[in-house]
Amino acid sequence: MKTSRILAGALLAVGSGLALHAANAQQAGLHRTDLLQQDIGLPGREAIQVRVDFDGGAVSIKHSHPGEEVAYVLEGSLEYQLEGRAPVTLNAGEALFIPAGVAHVARNVGSGKASELATYIVEKGSPLVVPAE
Repeated sequence: MKTSRILAGALLAVGSGLALHAANAQQAGLHRTDLLQQDIGLPGREAIQVRVDFDGGAVSIKHSHPGEEVAYVLEGSLEYQLEGRAPVTLNAGEALFIPAGVAHVARNVGSGKASELATYIVEKGSPLVVPAE
């Protein structure tokens, strides 16, 4: 009985690790550069900054985050579709606030490369990207 619990726990841990790896893996046409990960003054929270470069026509998976995101478009044009809202297109120099847990998709709608600076205030130790179903 104890052996089967240990085996079940090990399988669960391996499965969770694979799911996390898949969620954080680079998607085709998206190039992520981790810039900063730092504890902040709120217990159990951290700030993370990531640069995401989108090739022409690239689209993210539908996903959410365990905290807030501020997306700032560095170059090009990106369309953001937040669950329950009309799509919004942002151009270089524009920003968008994405509430915690809100599923969304980002799509390069310009003619060339597009880039964003994503700043997250999230639960420390949680997966940054949570694929939506």
